[in-house]
Amino acid sequence: MSVQRLHTDHAPAAIGPYSQATVAGGFLFTAGQIPLDPVTMQVVEGDVVAQADRVLQNLGAVLQQAGCGWNDVVKTTVFLHDMADFPRVNEVYARVLGEARPARSTVQVSALPRGVLVEIDAIAKVG
Repeated sequence: MSVQRLHTDHAPAAIGPYSQATVAGGFLFTAGQIPLDPVTMQVVEGDVVAQADRVLQNLGAVLQQAGCGWNDVVKTTVFLHDMADFPRVNEVYARVLGEARPARSTVQVSALPRGVLVEIDAIAKVG
């Protein structure tokens, strides 16, 4: 089984030795996306709502590059710096994903890259 690496300029470039996403065995596995503007590679300004929106835009761009959409996503993991932000992130998540209802885990972590408030990764079916 071969592994295909994916890249789109519409999501932040990898900031380390990893890929934005890989495809293997009929599934897309994304790297965790943080709220970086893909053009400036800077963290977007604003609260957790603005950050969650940017994260989901970034993930959407990666999905699109793979020929997928939110309805193809089977699992997401949401990493929050503060679980108290869950309700506000959940509102953004519901708005962006629409009727898609992938399985999801949400965990609070002590820190995230670049001091951001939210990071999300996804697994989607391709083809």
